[in-house]
Amino acid sequence: MEFKVELKRRQTDAEKIIYSFLPAEEGLQKTIFSAMNYSVKAPGKRLRPILMRETFLMFGGQDEVVLHHFMAALEFIHTYSLVHDDLPAMDNDDYRRGRETTHKVYGEAMGILAGDALLHHAFDTAAASFAVPGANPALIGRALKILTEKSGINGMVGGQVVDVEMEGKPLNAQQLDFIYRLKTAALLECAMMIGAVLAGAENEDVLKIEGIAGKVGIAFQIQDDILDQISTTEELGKPVGSDEKNHKMTYVVLNGLPQSEEAVKQMSEEAVADLDSFANEHGFLKELILSLIHRRK
Repeated sequence: MEFKVELKRRQTDAEKIIYSFLPAEEGLQKTIFSAMNYSVKAPGKRLRPILMRETFLMFGGQDEVVLHHFMAALEFIHTYSLVHDDLPAMDNDDYRRGRETTHKVYGEAMGILAGDALLHHAFDTAAASFAVPGANPALIGRALKILTEKSGINGMVGGQVVDVEMEGKPLNAQQLDFIYRLKTAALLECAMMIGAVLAGAENEDVLKIEGIAGKVGIAFQIQDDILDQISTTEELGKPVGSDEKNHKMTYVVLNGLPQSEEAVKQMSEEAVADLDSFANEHGFLKELILSLIHRRK
């Protein structure tokens, strides 16, 4: 199996699924539909829906119709968080993924509304899976609970709150770990846990998957910190050295480059070992996790 070829195929499949749940750009409020679609269709890796689907398949999931609703919903939530992150009150970014950010194209007010709309559309999309013939309401309910918790005040939003409040202030290891676990790792945990739940995995296995995804998320963020130090703008696709320039506390600033690289190595090895403890087939999922942690861009 050629990993890059398989990854591209899965990305294409994921995008077809996600786009199928986007609204038609019509009616008096068509501007918000256009802004939503523009935001979602920005070039991206679609890692979270792919992780969800691969975990679903690892646990023997069969009927993917309900899964597709949640794949799209999670990508809508991830996208809304990026749209809001880019706003002047947050990171004030003019470009993302090689093109203008939503608020630069549609205006700040519509940027705010586009993020709001994507968040509501995400839960509308997930809730619509109850109407799928043969759907298991109990599993959908569990998946919805995970989606809410991992994206909300005890997940991604909670991490963003602490990140914003501590900007420019000295952080200790506990505070930094809190931000990384909630702001970055929570949505990866969400993806893999929902995949396991919708496939009918046992609670014990779902918790184990949460632990694996958590380690992947922390290692992913530390690797991002490392790349900001050692990569080039051409390789990374965005300006490097911005953490230091903005006096931002990162794992590398706190612990140094060698210790950071060792932390990534240790967490990745632990995550893979935990994944390998499952007898289920997970070759591509394992390669995907390793590619995320050890990426160069």
